[in-house]
Amino acid sequence: MKVDVAIIGGGPGGSTCGSFLKKYKPTLKVGIFEREVFPRDHIGESQLPVISKILDELGVWDKIERADFPIKIGGTYRWGVSDDLWDFHFLPNGEFDEKPRPGKYEGQRLETAFQVDRSVYDKILLDHARELGCDVFEGNGVREIKRSGDSVTGLVLQDGTEVEARHYVDSSGHSGILRRAMGVAIDEPSTLKNVAFWDYWQNAEWAVTLGIGGTRIQVMSVGYGWLWFIPLSPTRTSLGFVCPAAYYKKSGLTPQELYMKAIADEPRIRSLVKNATAEGNFATTKDWSFVAERMSGENWMLVGESSGFADPILSAGLSLTHASAREAAFTILEVDRGCNKKWLDDQYFGRNKRRVMQHIRFADYWYAGNQHFSDLKDYTSEIARDAGLELNGEKAFQWLGTGGFIEEDLGIGGFGTVSIGALHQIARHMSGDPGTNAFGGYNGFVLNFEGAKKMDLPHYEEGRVLPIPAYIRDGKVLPLSGLFGYLVKGLEKSPRIFEALSAMEKELRAAGIQYDRGIHDGMTQCLEAMVRDGWVECRKYKQGDLLPGDLPDSSFFQKNRDEFLPKGKKAAAISTTDS
Repeated sequence: MKVDVAIIGGGPGGSTCGSFLKKYKPTLKVGIFEREVFPRDHIGESQLPVISKILDELGVWDKIERADFPIKIGGTYRWGVSDDLWDFHFLPNGEFDEKPRPGKYEGQRLETAFQVDRSVYDKILLDHARELGCDVFEGNGVREIKRSGDSVTGLVLQDGTEVEARHYVDSSGHSGILRRAMGVAIDEPSTLKNVAFWDYWQNAEWAVTLGIGGTRIQVMSVGYGWLWFIPLSPTRTSLGFVCPAAYYKKSGLTPQELYMKAIADEPRIRSLVKNATAEGNFATTKDWSFVAERMSGENWMLVGESSGFADPILSAGLSLTHASAREAAFTILEVDRGCNKKWLDDQYFGRNKRRVMQHIRFADYWYAGNQHFSDLKDYTSEIARDAGLELNGEKAFQWLGTGGFIEEDLGIGGFGTVSIGALHQIARHMSGDPGTNAFGGYNGFVLNFEGAKKMDLPHYEEGRVLPIPAYIRDGKVLPLSGLFGYLVKGLEKSPRIFEALSAMEKELRAAGIQYDRGIHDGMTQCLEAMVRDGWVECRKYKQGDLLPGDLPDSSFFQKNRDEFLPKGKKAAAISTTDS
């Protein structure tokens, strides 16, 4: 069998990559080789809003919406420095409009995500790839990788069929079939060595019902690990438990015994499954964070979890997979156009390694800040000690930001797909330190490009990888586009911030962009990222007001108020005491 692109694995990474290849170059012959027959269960059900944008570009968002998955508007956590519950919202104050479903990808739905039953979700995506023209082979996985040096020369399928291609993509998940065959080493930068146990439950109660189909995932820590509770449909819920492998071994319990003990020890989750029944599809896996030391070769690329994995506490797995699959497809299309393969590969690797590493580092911070892990104090202390991490807000910011706070995917200052504004609120909760922003007490900001080099960053759009100008210094980048570009232009005209803002407003108006509250908030986050990454030096001028340093209360990160919801919007099983 001869194809242009051979994709190993038909999960979200493989189907997304194949669909984008066929969308933007329908003449390509794309083969997807999947060892299982869909539908099949898989964990990784909780999404982030960035995925919805990718699904819309793929032309599959409406199909996913028609499947009637719960709409994720955030999460409820018991974590950190108190026994209180707290909510992380995608929408201001968690206020979700009640609108009929299926809905359109517009309005509030631009900022929400799905909680998906992977047996249904993955089949929709794979069928969509098939409809776009991919040749999909289910129940016929890859048995052997043929290679010559750093080049793949062919695949041998389980039925003996040999496949030749110009490009090969490994989207086989944790199996990393091609990665292992090509001898690519992995780095395990975290002391986190967790295991996960899970099952699916029928007829568990949703903790909250907001609008039509809106809800929040539940993440509840116990003294020796944490539980996830993710409604997947009106009747089906994914319920899992994560703990260090060392703790599981010391416990003397079987995986299922430890799983049931964790549920019994957590009052909120225990109450939600009081009248529910486990399906009996109990499963386990090791949950160790890693990143591949390279993600491409002469004619192959790694996508999704074959290239790296971060602890699931932040629900980032599917986001990393969909994003890398999209960028791999666009990279292959540009290689076929004759563009510089080394530049494309370098940018793909740098971008995806940074994403994974940021989420690994963020997960370490979350674990180290969990005061509920009473049985794991030595373990969390080891995380903090190895990281040189002090949990006060400013020290945490310094440690987290080693790789930089400028997140070109967000278009504003951020870290690991979380904006700086939200990160401040998380640090405040974790450490109990109110904290301050980095620009408070100043009114002047002088651009500092000393020692920086001009370079091109990739911008992935409509099947293309387009270079955009940027500066790089000490591994940190400053894109000269988007809000950062406007901010740089303003500060070039005047280092006095209010004069710079006035100049920026004129530039934005000329481009047909209204300088509203959202733009203003984005600009302040860009300014803080530039201060923290050293792209500007702060000044205090005698004339002109100084910028405030206090952090505003976040409408996206608040103490849980489910007890005030009207009857019928919250689970009857949860008592006030449990909440």
